[in-house]
Amino acid sequence: MAQQLNPALNVAFKAARKAGDMMLRASNNLSSIRVDNKAFNDFVSEVDRQSEAIIIETLQEAYPHHRILSEEAGVLGNERAEFEWIIDPLDGTTNYLHGHPQYAISIALLEKGVLKEALVYAPARNDLYTASRGQGALLNDRRIRVSSRVELSQCLIGTGFPVVEQSMLDTYLAILKAFIEKTAGARREGAASLDLCALAAGRVDGFFEFNLKPWDIAAGALIVQEAGGIVTDMHGEQTWLETGDIVAANPKVLAQMLRIIGAHV
Repeated sequence: MAQQLNPALNVAFKAARKAGDMMLRASNNLSSIRVDNKAFNDFVSEVDRQSEAIIIETLQEAYPHHRILSEEAGVLGNERAEFEWIIDPLDGTTNYLHGHPQYAISIALLEKGVLKEALVYAPARNDLYTASRGQGALLNDRRIRVSSRVELSQCLIGTGFPVVEQSMLDTYLAILKAFIEKTAGARREGAASLDLCALAAGRVDGFFEFNLKPWDIAAGALIVQEAGGIVTDMHGEQTWLETGDIVAANPKVLAQMLRIIGAHV
């Protein structure tokens, strides 16, 4: 990869690369990996925990005074720190454990609550997505943009099924049915960070999902924004990082998506 990363992203990539190499080695013997159930359909493996430990150690060595929010470890460091890293050490655990290559490491950096840096690294494909606020988004060394499609009937929509928190399942299925009837199709790959990166790269034209966590979407959302997309909650507002309800697309497709979703929420 020829990307010239700024210091913060360079540290994040060093952490992600080290964790990704461990994941690839462990994937050669998936049957030996210990897996625990946090809740129904919510798995954590020893690979998740090892990846998290590698990433946290690398970030803390470079930035000992930064706060960290990570999926398994929770909050680490000073709650009043100006800088906060948000980490998903293995987005797509179920995919990984089944040998499906759609999984990633997601790392975002906030400054005073504002997303500033984002990195999503897919070890199985050696793909690196990055964004810095105001500087655009990259896939490896190539600048990426959201698609320019404007007709919903021509659009491919990414989504994620509610498998852990299922209180919105009936609402979700009604919305999904409406999108299937009005678009070129829907895709569910099982890793929200990579779904958002696919949107940023123009491979899908929109994305929506309910009840995600900050580590699922923080990095991917900034990458979408820097690729020319818009990210909102289900009502077109900016609460998506707090609520985990997210819709993203180019401006014209987003407006059409929000109308469909708004008929059900």
